[in-house]
Amino acid sequence: MHSTPIQKIGQIGIPVKNIERAMTFYQEKLGLPLLFNTDTMAFFDCEGVRLLLTLPENEQFAHPSSVIYLQVGDIKAKYEELQSNGVSFIGEPHVVAKVGDSETWMVFFKDTEDNTHAFMSEVVA
Repeated sequence: MHSTPIQKIGQIGIPVKNIERAMTFYQEKLGLPLLFNTDTMAFFDCEGVRLLLTLPENEQFAHPSSVIYLQVGDIKAKYEELQSNGVSFIGEPHVVAKVGDSETWMVFFKDTEDNTHAFMSEVVA
């Protein structure tokens, strides 16, 4: 049997409780472009990966999402920008790994639907 390789992440689904509130957060606070929306779904572009905000079809899907790590060039600047814009962070940007002269920085935040996500940045020391 011939195996077809997985090429990339095409879309990430994020369960939400209130579609309007979540759309406002992702569009206005995080600054992601809205592609289109319906009464129960909203699709955003994140540099070629679609983020789907969706009201769960049933209770089986009504749980917090996986953590999405959004890469940024300057994590401290993004942290300060969004903190002043009312985004709720869990701690401050910090180094999580060092490989050679490169550091991986992260900071976690909550969206309006109580999902935890993170910003990450690769910094050459």
